[in-house]
Amino acid sequence: MEEAVADTSIASNVLRNLPGVPVRLVPDVDSLVEESRRFQPSIAQAKRQLLLCRHQGRFFKPCPAGTTRAGHSNVCCNYFVVNYASNCHMECSYCYLQSYLNLPQMVVYANHQDLLDELDQVFSASPASQFRVGTGELADSLALDPLTEYSRPLVEFFARRRNAVLEFKTKSDCVDLLMDLDHGGRTIVSWSINPRTVQEAEEHKTASIEERLSAAERCVEAGYPVVFHIDPIVRIADWEKHYRGLVQEIFQRIPGDSIPYISLGALRMAPHLKEIMRERFPHSSLPLGELMPTSDGKLRYFKPLRVEMLSKVRSWIEAASPSTRTYTCMENADVWSRVFDSDAIPSEVEVGDRLLQLSL
Repeated sequence: MEEAVADTSIASNVLRNLPGVPVRLVPDVDSLVEESRRFQPSIAQAKRQLLLCRHQGRFFKPCPAGTTRAGHSNVCCNYFVVNYASNCHMECSYCYLQSYLNLPQMVVYANHQDLLDELDQVFSASPASQFRVGTGELADSLALDPLTEYSRPLVEFFARRRNAVLEFKTKSDCVDLLMDLDHGGRTIVSWSINPRTVQEAEEHKTASIEERLSAAERCVEAGYPVVFHIDPIVRIADWEKHYRGLVQEIFQRIPGDSIPYISLGALRMAPHLKEIMRERFPHSSLPLGELMPTSDGKLRYFKPLRVEMLSKVRSWIEAASPSTRTYTCMENADVWSRVFDSDAIPSEVEVGDRLLQLSL
C-alpha cells in the first residue's frame, strides 16, 4: 500500500475486510513495481498480490473499442470508461489483459475522491451531453467489491447526476453491497455471459452462470436495469443449441423489460494472445479455431461465420423479447450492416444516445 492512500476509505475498507493479511507500506510505487518486475512474477503470481495506490493520470476516457488501428474503424457506441483498477484475479482463458497489461500486482486506485472530482468536472462542463460510463475495461467491476466497497461512492455519485449513467460489468455475483443503495435508476449492472459449457471450460474462477443469473434477479428486485454481454461468442460444437438455450434461459429468469439491451461480440484476440493461451491453458480449444488476421490486427473468425453467429443470436433475442435491443461490439460497418440488414450505419452518438434512452 502506498503511503499516500493509507488514510483513504478504500484502503480502510480493504484492511477491515482482509484481517490478518500481510500489509507492506511503501513510500514510492514506482520503485515497488520495478522491484517486483526484477523477480518476473508469472501472470498467476501477480494475481496473488494487491497494490493500493494513487492513480496519477486521468481516470475518465473514451472506450478504446471504436477506432483500433489507422484505416480500420469499428462501429462505436459512444461509451466511456473509468479505470478504477487494473488486472483481475479471475482466469478466463481468452482474457485480453494477459497480453495487454504488464503489472506485477493487481492494482486498485484508492484515491477515489480524485476520480469523483474528475467526473464531476467532466459532467458539469457538458450539461447538455449524456454519458454512459463503465468501470470494466481493465478490471472486473464488482469482483473485488466485497473488499474495496468501491461501488458505494460510485453509485451514490451517479444517483445525483442527470446526464450520466454508470455500468458495472462483471463475471461475479458480488452484488450484496448494491442492495441497500439509493441508485436512482442511474446504475446498470451487467454480466458477460456464455453458455455453461463455455463458462466451465474457459472462464475459470468466475461465478457460474446460475450464480450470475441469480445475482441479476436480485438486482432486478432492487430496481436496477440489468444488461448482458454475450461476448465472446465462440464456435463450439453445437454452438447454435448452446447459445439459443442461453438466450432462452436469460429471458426465463429475467423480465425482458428489465433488460434494455444486450451486446454481442464474436471471439477475437491479438495474435500473441493465442500463444499465451496455449501456454497457460493447454486444454482450451479456443486457439484451435479457424481465426484469421483482419484489418484491425486481431485474429477473428472468417467474416461470413461472424455474421452468421451474430445474426442468429440477435434473432433469438428479438424473438424472446422484442423490447430488448441488440448491438455488436468491436465490429466494423460492413459486419454491422449485414447483421442488422441495413445500409444506414448509425454514428457513435446515435448508438450511444439510443442505448442511454433504453437504459433509463
